[in-house]
Amino acid sequence: MIAAMRLIRAVLTAFLLAGLAGTAALAQQGAEVAVAAPPDYAAWERTATKAEAQLQAVNSPDEDLTSMRRYLVEWRATFQAAQGVNQTRIDNLKPQIDALGPPPAEGAAEAIEITQRRNELNAQMSQLQAPGLAADEAYRRADGLIKETDRILRDRQAAEILQLWPSPLNPANWPAGAKAVTDAAFTLIAESKAQASRALPLRQLKGNLPLILAYTAIGLLLIGRGRQLMMRLYAFCERHSAARWQRIWGFVLSLGQVILPTVGAVLISKALKLSTMLGMSGLQIAEMLPGLIFAIFAAIWLGNRIFPKREEAGAPLTLPAEHRAEGRVYVGAFGLLLVFDAVRRALVGQDSVEQAATSVLTFPVLVVAGLLLFRIGQLLHIHVEHDTARGEAVSFRNRMIGFVARLVQLIGIGGPILAGIGYVSAAGAVIMPAAISLALIGLIFITQDLVDSIHALLTRRESDEDALVPTLIGFVLVVLSLPLFALIWGVRAADLGELWSQFMQGFSIGETRISPTAFMVFALVFGIGYTVTRLVQGALRSSILPKTKLDQGGKNAILAGLGYVGLFLSGLIAVNAAGINLAGLAIVAGALSVGIGFGLQNIVSNFVSGIILLIERPVSEGDWIEVGGVQGTVKAISVRSTRIQTFDRTDVIVPNSDLIAGRVTNWTRYNLTGRLIVPISVAYGADTRKVERILREIAEAEPLAVMNPAPLILFMGFSADAMLFEIRVILRDVNFQVTVRSQINHEIVRRFTEENIALSLSVGAQAQMGVPQDEP
Repeated sequence: MIAAMRLIRAVLTAFLLAGLAGTAALAQQGAEVAVAAPPDYAAWERTATKAEAQLQAVNSPDEDLTSMRRYLVEWRATFQAAQGVNQTRIDNLKPQIDALGPPPAEGAAEAIEITQRRNELNAQMSQLQAPGLAADEAYRRADGLIKETDRILRDRQAAEILQLWPSPLNPANWPAGAKAVTDAAFTLIAESKAQASRALPLRQLKGNLPLILAYTAIGLLLIGRGRQLMMRLYAFCERHSAARWQRIWGFVLSLGQVILPTVGAVLISKALKLSTMLGMSGLQIAEMLPGLIFAIFAAIWLGNRIFPKREEAGAPLTLPAEHRAEGRVYVGAFGLLLVFDAVRRALVGQDSVEQAATSVLTFPVLVVAGLLLFRIGQLLHIHVEHDTARGEAVSFRNRMIGFVARLVQLIGIGGPILAGIGYVSAAGAVIMPAAISLALIGLIFITQDLVDSIHALLTRRESDEDALVPTLIGFVLVVLSLPLFALIWGVRAADLGELWSQFMQGFSIGETRISPTAFMVFALVFGIGYTVTRLVQGALRSSILPKTKLDQGGKNAILAGLGYVGLFLSGLIAVNAAGINLAGLAIVAGALSVGIGFGLQNIVSNFVSGIILLIERPVSEGDWIEVGGVQGTVKAISVRSTRIQTFDRTDVIVPNSDLIAGRVTNWTRYNLTGRLIVPISVAYGADTRKVERILREIAEAEPLAVMNPAPLILFMGFSADAMLFEIRVILRDVNFQVTVRSQINHEIVRRFTEENIALSLSVGAQAQMGVPQDEP
């Protein structure tokens, strides 16, 4: 329980430090708009001198160092804000000085007016830079003192954890533990007797007796029956609500199983204080009572959510009923164990007794906690094995659960062994954080299930476990929980605040500093530019371009070019708005461009080719082209490649460089007319002039045939078994050449049959059809 309270205080401290860091960053940005009052460097000198003296002292208490560190953080934030003083005026002076040119070389002459003006500007520059330089020096001094303080506190924390205490397994140390317990009990009883022997507390008890009885009765009712009341209310809502609402109502009402008993504990704590019969130790327990009751019922609630009594869809773990019952017992036992340890720390504090007594009293808690961890690890293993036995592939989630299971089992065995040797602090530093970490992981699972249920309700789906939005929210939950895990495992809140401060300051590349604030400004401005570009493209596509005489390829080229220009301008404006100095990245960009030139030359070539295709437009969307032996219709021209759909409805991706550097046949670029050649083989013995006349009539009767020039009927020659003719006709739309060819072939067969003209078959075809072949 004490560990949980420390965790809450640490989280609040981390948020406070994060706020200070954010305030410092905003103050630094606002320095260019309004110059704040200069720091009091005399007061800072006194503070820094005192801090250096405390750091040199060997026995400075941790509380004094922590308090001093808070002052140093405030001073550092002040100096960080003062670093940007006069920055706007400095930026204005620099181009003025540059405009005067470099100072003349030794012995060279220069106009007196220019020299005087340069000296005046340099003097102004020095005067304007002085406050910022002083703030920068003080900032670095404060930052160094903070880092030295953190190092000392971390070293002390590590030394405390690794300290070897008297072994709790040594029987010689057991009397010290027993004496500490009896002394605490006698102290508690003696304090209560002393209060009861005084007249004033007795009068106050009699006056407050009705209120005490009322608080006690209501408190006991809420603690004893509050949980059952919420369970009945949930059962009622389950019977009278839709199925998609049941999981959400179940979560909301289950919180009452913790809230009502905690409220009851608050009332009982109030009643105990009103009785005036408690001494200092009793009042301390009364103050802790709400937290103790909360820990017990929160553990019970967590166990019921992770290991539900009924097998529910969306449960974090897949376990049989008997193992779920075990899990509920183990989690509830952890809550009782934390309460016992918190009461032990309050009554028998480490500072008030010798180390032998603390070691003996802490050891049983650590042993029981280790056993519970080991058993919970076994349950996690059973879950992974159960999912694997069902034939499902081992997911990343189950791999992580398996890793956590092995880790907590190792801690459950190794922790008590360390405590038995005498490393009690080290054992406590791994066992208790492991237990609290498991609770936090369980809370993440429960929250993820709630998010899935809410998203399924909003989208009207039965299940949303595989949806993208809940998955992204789960990822955000994991990221946000990382600082909590760090605090649980002993990382100081001050260290997290320091990391956050460094994160907000960003990092430097040359003279360019990139910070989260600058990145957010860049993303915001670029997003606005991107949106405006898409809106303009949409307006052109729907309102302006349809009223022009441009073909579809020209319209697409204008839209694509506008998109590239808009994105390029958005990037430039965003970089300028974020205050990123690209000049400082010139050397880095030059070095990277060499590597990009070699490694990505094909991609760059395709990109340039795509730009050329959009400008020259030798190929447009909808054209029928042939490239590299592939024929088809151009469906899309992108920056890197072009998508061609062949006539059998398959997509072929062709790099743009092939369309520019290679040979491309475009059948429909400038017009749709094209020539169709239909070969015909006529058997020997037919009248060639009659064949020519029939073929001409067939060609001229085709509706898509162009009459100027007129179709040609050519007698091309002879083969071993046929006379070869060709119909050559110009079609109005070459896209229909396959259909026209089929129609012409049908008409040839019909007319030749009517005129008793035989078509010739090749020797191979005759053999397949059973036609006898002439002997050689």
